[in-house]
This record gives sequence, structure tokens and C-alpha cells, in this order.
Amino acid sequence: MTGGQRPQIWGVLNVTPDSFSDGGRFLGPEQALEQALRLIQEGADVLDVGGESTRPGAAAVDEAEEIRRTAPVIEALRRARVSLPISIDTRKAAVARAALDAGASIVNDVSGGTHDPSLLPLVGQRGAGLVLMHMQGHPATMQRAPVYADVVTEVVAHLEARRGAAEAAGVSRARIWIDPGIGFGKSLEHNLALFHALERFTAAGPVLLGASRKSFLGALTGRGAPERLLGSLAAAARALQAGVAAVRVHDVAATRELLEVLSRLTPPPR
Repeated sequence: MTGGQRPQIWGVLNVTPDSFSDGGRFLGPEQALEQALRLIQEGADVLDVGGESTRPGAAAVDEAEEIRRTAPVIEALRRARVSLPISIDTRKAAVARAALDAGASIVNDVSGGTHDPSLLPLVGQRGAGLVLMHMQGHPATMQRAPVYADVVTEVVAHLEARRGAAEAAGVSRARIWIDPGIGFGKSLEHNLALFHALERFTAAGPVLLGASRKSFLGALTGRGAPERLLGSLAAAARALQAGVAAVRVHDVAATRELLEVLSRLTPPPR
């Protein structure tokens, strides 16, 4: 491809009753498989399967229930000969283990490996990919007046430390993505500061950015979650500009079209 390098597109597949944008829509393996095939047809490069909502105020889900929601979906995808990489969006080693056994190859941990001390060694032992995200606090409380002295410097330092912890646990640096955690313990001003400084993150290694339909876009546009497509596309365009390696999105077809065209319109680096 000439021009700028298009980020990978990670299609969101939530098998939860309470996710902020699509909770309850794809709870059963049949509905989830149908949605996954739709995401693939629309151009997803990776499927990101999640069984626990981490929206602001969300209650925790026990690991047995999270496994019940996610492992059968991943098994169904592999039985259907879906060959795309599958990511499991979880903070728990037991859930990650079940997902890897079922056919996943990436673990996407919103706690950056801090929630469950067994998770990083597991990923290292299994040779899986790993996403380390920054989150201040916990999903149930993270949006209650988050405070930083310097949000960009603090998030960069935290993620570098977590990457070091992952490498110490046996995870190859080449298999690690970092995620600044847009909307996870951040105010609107914090999120905007992170977007303004995305190049500081991409300079340190591959970045996965999750901004699709998030509440900061609602704060900027006044629109509800299902109506935030244009804002989400603007965030994806900024991700391309900053050299982000992957974007995690709900609207795969529109995002792919935007990124394909914009990458061709962007001059190659000199």
C-alpha cells in the first residue's frame, strides 16, 4: 500500500448484557457468531471478544460466568473456520486460559496486568499477544473525579512500567501493544490531552486505541452512544495520523473505508 500505513481494525464483539453501546445484543453463541461473521465481512482484522463490561460504573463478573459467556463463542468461531486472530478482553487469568484453549491468541487486559498477578506469566507461557491498557481506579468507580498532575506523563510512565513487568514475566516485547485507556479514569480534558499526545505513545511501540462511541465523544457532540459514528471516525483518523497500530471499533465497515481512503491520501513518511 502506498501512502500512510492503515491501522489494524479490531472489531468489538461484546457478549455481555450491560456493555455501554451494544449490551445484550449478542449474548448467545449463535447471535455472537452471526455478528462475528458480519464484522469479518465488513473488514475486521481481529475479533475482540469480551464477557465483562468495563463501562464506568459496571459491576464485576465472576470468572466462571465470564468463561461461560466467552469460551463457547470462541470455540464456535473456530469450528466455523474463522481464521482471524481472536482477542479475549479480560482481566482474569482463568478466563484468558479458557479463551486461549478455545482458540484465542491475544489477551486484552484493561488493567494492564495489575488485576490478576497470574495473567502476565500465563501470557508469557502461552506465547500469546498482549494488550496493556492504562486505567485509573476500577470500572465501578473510575469516573468519580479522576485526578492527574500530568496525565500524559503519568500514563506513558505507567504503561512503560507495565510493559517491563510483562517482559519480565516472559512476554516478548514484539507481542505487546499499549493502550492509553481513553475513558478509563479520565475526564474529557484528560482524554483530549492523550489524543493530542498520541505520538508519544506510538514512539514507544505499537498502540491499540479504543475510542469508538465513547462518552467523551458524546461530551463533544451531544450525541448518544449509537449516534457517535462521525466522532468515532474522527478519532480513527487521528489514530492514523499518529501512527497507531490498531483501532478497536464497533463500526468496522465505515472505519475501514475511512482508513483505506485516508491512508492512500496520506503521503508516505520521508
